[in-house]
Amino acid sequence: MANHKSALKRVRIAEERRTQNRARKSAVHTAERRFLESAAAGDADKAREALRRAYSTIDHAAQKGALHANTAARKKARLSRKLAAG
Repeated sequence: MANHKSALKRVRIAEERRTQNRARKSAVHTAERRFLESAAAGDADKAREALRRAYSTIDHAAQKGALHANTAARKKARLSRKLAAG
């Protein structure tokens, strides 16, 4: 465990960032799942709305650093292919 004041602060900051990143990644997974469920149901309007929300969530996570920019682009591309396919 850290002993110096600055090291203790870094531990606190790292824990806070870890929880925030985890929440953001969880939100991305939830948005992806909701889109996939609506796409599988066959409702095109609902699927488009879910895709829009998923894009927004993915972009926000990438902007905040929870996801790498290329990972975000790959996720969005895969989701859009799902919509186009079905």
